[in-house]
Amino acid sequence: MEASAYSVLTTSHFDRLMKKLAPKHPELVDRFEEAVAILSADPYNKSRRHAIKKLEAVPAGQGQYRLRSGRLRFRYDIEGTDVVLLHCGLRREDTY
Repeated sequence: MEASAYSVLTTSHFDRLMKKLAPKHPELVDRFEEAVAILSADPYNKSRRHAIKKLEAVPAGQGQYRLRSGRLRFRYDIEGTDVVLLHCGLRREDTY
């Protein structure tokens, strides 16, 4: 599979979350770039090399997949050849 098989898009909600988290978490930009690289190549995690999980009982449009990157979690959906990032957040004890 080629490196840019999928296009990674963000929603306005995702952009607002990134803007809010970035000042307090300088590692966020690097983690985001890493996530985009992973998701553009292998969003279904067919290689089994990434911390990606398909979430059960989550309908399309609400982040059916989760990518773990350190303390950060990225939720996304896959629509054809587009990967749509819907949510980013920190993993905390009260997250779930």
